[in-house]
Amino acid sequence: QVQLVESGGGLVQRGGSLRLSCVASGFTLDYYTMGWFRQLPGREREGLSCLTSSVGTTEYADDVKGRFTTSGDNGKNAVYLEMDRLEPDDTGVYYCARYLRGKGCTYYDLDVGAWGQGTQVTVTS
Repeated sequence: QVQLVESGGGLVQRGGSLRLSCVASGFTLDYYTMGWFRQLPGREREGLSCLTSSVGTTEYADDVKGRFTTSGDNGKNAVYLEMDRLEPDDTGVYYCARYLRGKGCTYYDLDVGAWGQGTQVTVTS
């Protein structure tokens, strides 16, 4: 059974950092592109970053480029999102995602085959 379990969300002050973790089970990361998404209050879910560990590539949305870093540990079957210089506008629910087999980094919900449960990130001013 495919499962993505996230952790690491919480409350942080403006300018602070958080590291989100996503532990996968039921499949091997090597065969899929993994992504991080978020849903800000009153807005649609948006893609933030992708990791394709089989080829060692990462991609980032313009809004987070230079502040967020995604990485993976195939030994732990886990992916991470390091978020730096957080702002109140980053407050929302963050999701780990596994794209459908053969899909690359598209940031489209319909291309995602499995979602984590979501973790709340709150940035205070």
